[in-house]
Amino acid sequence: MLAIKQKFYQSLAKLADVSINDTQALLTNIAHENAQWRVAHPMNEMEGNSAALATVFLPLKAALPDLERRDLIFVGGEYEGRQYIATIGHYCGTFKNNWLTIPANGQSMHLRYGEIYEIKDGKIIQANLLWDVLDFIRQAGFWPIAPSCGAEGMWFGPRTADGIVLHETSAALSEASIAQTLAMHKTLFDFDQMTPTRDGLLTMPQQTFWHPKMMWYGPSGIGTARGLLGFIDKHQLPFRSAFQRPKGTPEQIADEKAKYKAGHYIRIGDGDYSVTGGWPSVCALHYGGGFAGMPPTGRNVTMRVMDFYHHHQGLIRENWVPLDMLDLLNQMGLDVMDRLHDQFQRGQYNN
Repeated sequence: MLAIKQKFYQSLAKLADVSINDTQALLTNIAHENAQWRVAHPMNEMEGNSAALATVFLPLKAALPDLERRDLIFVGGEYEGRQYIATIGHYCGTFKNNWLTIPANGQSMHLRYGEIYEIKDGKIIQANLLWDVLDFIRQAGFWPIAPSCGAEGMWFGPRTADGIVLHETSAALSEASIAQTLAMHKTLFDFDQMTPTRDGLLTMPQQTFWHPKMMWYGPSGIGTARGLLGFIDKHQLPFRSAFQRPKGTPEQIADEKAKYKAGHYIRIGDGDYSVTGGWPSVCALHYGGGFAGMPPTGRNVTMRVMDFYHHHQGLIRENWVPLDMLDLLNQMGLDVMDRLHDQFQRGQYNN
């Protein structure tokens, strides 16, 4: 696994750095020809490197010609016999040409990403790219929804500045990290059977897993929060008041999730870091109002989510959460790109 991490740390950086003319050759070198590419809305799912090149990489490189990649966390591991690389960070560059119809502003921009790659025979066979398009829209000067409860802005890197894990890590420590994450998840699962209240979230067993100075980094549209109280007030309570996950016996819940193919495709630990993710990982009923300023729709929705955890001083110190907000809002009846079309046109005219 170490050699794979080292190879792809360099290769993914080069993929951002190389010219448009050289992108296809590099992509062919690191990904199987028919690799599955799953990318945030409005790019979504496609098969094969040619489709990914045309839909994902060339448009981004044309929009930010001086593109570069800056990883905050880079880890790897195996789950159910599959090998994974998992990373979060920011693409950076000057926004010189329109991207996804978003008008260029000539300013320095960053595109936040959570990326998880399944590797087989030394090449990518599946890519999961949760790029925060809504945050990019925000930086471009447009905002289509209610104000975020948490703080918007670039995510911090790990408190210990050691998120690029390109060395051998202890198997016991790695196993302990993912075990702690899954134990915390169990407390959340148990609480799903209850009506969410602020006091209930504060006093439930999750409190035993979080560091007193925890940071929770959410996607644009939710924002970042600090401390358990901040996490509950800025995200957990509004989110759980709006979305009801399946209830019932473990078997009934499993059956409901299976209908939407919801669950984790990755659960890994790598030293002091752990990662989980699903496409989708969550299915829920949108039964309450307030989330992103939206009224309840009564619709069943799914969520493409990744969670990156930093385990520090025996507790979970930090949690970064890429989530495909545009896809979720689209399921709730709000097409963000369509809503912003008129604003985008005015922006193009003004430029």
